[in-house]
Amino acid sequence: MATTRRRAKAAQPAAAELLRWYRDMLLIRRFEEKAGQLYGMGLIAGFCHLYIGQEAVVVGMTAAGEAQDSVITSYRDHGQMLACGMDAKGVMAELTGRSGGYSKGKGGSMHMFSREKRFFGGHGIVGAQVPIGTGLGFAHKYNEDGGVAHVYLGDGAVNQGQVYESFNMAALWKLPVVYVIENNKYAMGTSTERSTAGTELFKRGSAYGIPGEAVDGMSVVAVREAALRALDHARSGQGPYVLEMKTYRYRGHSMSDPAKYRTKEEVSRMREQHDPIDTLKATLLETGAIDEAGLKEIDREVKAIVTEAADFAQTSPEPDAAELYSDVLIQA
Repeated sequence: MATTRRRAKAAQPAAAELLRWYRDMLLIRRFEEKAGQLYGMGLIAGFCHLYIGQEAVVVGMTAAGEAQDSVITSYRDHGQMLACGMDAKGVMAELTGRSGGYSKGKGGSMHMFSREKRFFGGHGIVGAQVPIGTGLGFAHKYNEDGGVAHVYLGDGAVNQGQVYESFNMAALWKLPVVYVIENNKYAMGTSTERSTAGTELFKRGSAYGIPGEAVDGMSVVAVREAALRALDHARSGQGPYVLEMKTYRYRGHSMSDPAKYRTKEEVSRMREQHDPIDTLKATLLETGAIDEAGLKEIDREVKAIVTEAADFAQTSPEPDAAELYSDVLIQA
């Protein structure tokens, strides 16, 4: 009965749901834009991978999830953090290496966590989050808590050997895991056509009997519909599921990437024709769910949150030197 109810809602989302998804995507977009600015000012050090363009993936997945689910991803992780409810102030403070950050300023962009929000990283090694996420699925099954592990990986990581070891174990033990392949077409800078034999990535689990499907990752509605199918499958004890989200990042792989491997015309075309936020905005206006004044008010609210986060990040103190010795495992 619960499955039927969720799928019915997915087929025709209520206006309130669409507005919530719009706001959530806009928050991620504005947050990432501000993070890019702070990086340019030298206030964020190290690597910084922005999620601009891919917002529909995480918002749609989160909309289909349940409170007991867990989330793990790679280094392009700010969107997942905000979508699961982590405070924008704590996320931005971590980006700037301040003590008010989620990892006390020691993790930076790629390595922050929130056990409270069931977010387990942020991982800098390509593909390393997949076996860990599979372990989260094992924990859900062992504890019988009804949760599913949402394991995000990219189109570059999908060629890593540890991914297939994880697929095998998850299928063998029927673990509640949904593997979300965010196919933004270029991995670090090489197109999937040039780097990947067999570009239908949703079929990568077929050797292990894992079902999969390709999804329009630029549509939050399409993502949520597919996510409900996948999560229902995993939650009902049938084992893992693969979702290939066909998405696109507007910025380079990281802030240090000029992205010369693609044309400006290609990026502009994607923005103009497939932007997830603009597409949903048009739907909201056409259906009368909100007017332009209402949309501007949402934008003001979101910008205020991001401004507060940036101010907090810049005024929060740097970690005390003694923090070098905390949270460190010493094996005797």
